[in-house]
Amino acid sequence: MNFEDIIVEIKEVINLIRPYINRDGGDIEFVSFEDGIVYVRLTGACVGCGAAEGTLRELVEDTLLERVPGVIGVEQSW
Repeated sequence: MNFEDIIVEIKEVINLIRPYINRDGGDIEFVSFEDGIVYVRLTGACVGCGAAEGTLRELVEDTLLERVPGVIGVEQSW
């Protein structure tokens, strides 16, 4: 899988995750993919939410690691 294909896969997975984040008033944006790390921005109600880190790790990171070869982690981009 080439770099562009990985980006497409990442964006598709983020679009699958988005409704779960939206239902609590938040949103997620893809920022970049560098050296195996996906950088995303959590917005809306996620900003300042105590559960945002859990959402990032347990929903976003776990799903991307499972579904997209080449992804080794997810980080919040401010």
